[in-house]
Amino acid sequence: MSRSYLGEFEELVLLTVGVLYENAYAVAITKEIKEQSGRSVNVSAVHKSLYRLEEKGMLKSELGEAEAKRGGKRKRLFSITPYGKKALDESMELRTNLRNQIPEVAFKWQIG
Repeated sequence: MSRSYLGEFEELVLLTVGVLYENAYAVAITKEIKEQSGRSVNVSAVHKSLYRLEEKGMLKSELGEAEAKRGGKRKRLFSITPYGKKALDESMELRTNLRNQIPEVAFKWQIG
């Protein structure tokens, strides 16, 4: 596969899937993004991103065990694929390289 491109929200979802590891399902991902970023996120946006990332080959999913507290409904659990890790690595490398090229003088603002 060629170079992967991630949108900012897709990257956030992909990272959160990794953070939650074996407990990465849409509701938990939504909650974690809200807690970590302070952003208002709705579960349908997370669902769309999860399925889009799965279509791109960056995530895979499987149904977990049925739970009595969910009325026997099974959670769809997501995990990062090797291609998803590659996309995250490339994204981080690009951001780090660009950030490191900014001269310190660019951060010295003059007020006045």
